[in-house]
Amino acid sequence: MQTVVLRNMKKNQSGIIKAVSVGGVLGRRLREMGLTPGTEISVCGRAPLKDPVAIRVLNSILTLRNNEAEHIHVLINNNQ
Repeated sequence: MQTVVLRNMKKNQSGIIKAVSVGGVLGRRLREMGLTPGTEISVCGRAPLKDPVAIRVLNSILTLRNNEAEHIHVLINNNQ
């Protein structure tokens, strides 16, 4: 198992959120969207210029800018 930042994950890669390393308004907003430690996520796609990233979380698809995805640490299987 390896920890990577959501911003660096590839399309169709999945994992479990290990930590959200931001507080304040942005941290609260991410947690309200369901991005909390222990939640399974997968990358559905990226825009042509790699920003934003689309992720599937809790049976919903969310899009995050790379500056937001930078704060989400994900535990992935090395085989992906």
